[in-house]
Amino acid sequence: MPRTGRAGALRVGILASVFSACTAAAGTGARAASPAKADPAAVLDQFRSSIYAEPIYVEFELREMPRRGEERLFHGRLWGARNERGPVTRFEVDGGKGGPIHRVLVQGGPDAGVWVSDGPGGGSRDEKAVMLPLVPGAEITPFDIQMPYLYWLDVGRVGKEQVRGRPVFTYLFTPPAEFTAANPGVRSVRAYLDIQYDALMQSEITGADGRVSKTLSLLELRRVGDRWIPRDLDVRNEQTRGKTRLSVTAVAFGIAVDPSAFEPSRLGAAAARPPDASVTRISQ
Repeated sequence: MPRTGRAGALRVGILASVFSACTAAAGTGARAASPAKADPAAVLDQFRSSIYAEPIYVEFELREMPRRGEERLFHGRLWGARNERGPVTRFEVDGGKGGPIHRVLVQGGPDAGVWVSDGPGGGSRDEKAVMLPLVPGAEITPFDIQMPYLYWLDVGRVGKEQVRGRPVFTYLFTPPAEFTAANPGVRSVRAYLDIQYDALMQSEITGADGRVSKTLSLLELRRVGDRWIPRDLDVRNEQTRGKTRLSVTAVAFGIAVDPSAFEPSRLGAAAARPPDASVTRISQ
């Protein structure tokens, strides 16, 4: 069971598609350039274009792991694809104990948006929901899925370094004034992109106090065919020390997704799952 490192980096681009902490490259990890010749701007552009290069379906578990208190487990699904506006993700998370299914539609790209639904009918656009938990108590938010910072204009290229043995370019994304006004708790996002492959190796959200408020960690990779996928991801709140673990339990690549699944007016209706024959189950 390989963990992060050179082998994992070859196909770890799907990490962003499942979480983004880490929102969404579903390609096969195509090589971008040699570390010596790579251009930081080109690496960033390549990563943006690789997000959901092919449609994807994922089943997952969300385990809330507070520093104190009982753990809670939720089950969910996501569909990811690209439309004319950019990458788009649909989440469905079971409320548990007979509760409603919480659905979130996250449109990425320069013209971003978030819609939510907890019942039949259309979804309601709610820009404040971008920083709210997918389920109460979870550390994962639509911001982690949407990765709006990839399209912020204020991008500083901090330098080149090593992350878990891989050469990466480090970028510092600073939000525009309108985002800061609505979300004062986010001062910046630091992202580490693998120089050779379409992979977000690490990201950190810095809060208003200048300290890292949230981190994303990849714990384990599993091989599915010719791809490596993340089996377990942790999103950790650095203030409370609580975390949420996302565990992938099934995945399907290159599936046909009805475009209506990504229409806000249809968010309250269940999306069609791919045929069982196209879904690969991931063992514990």
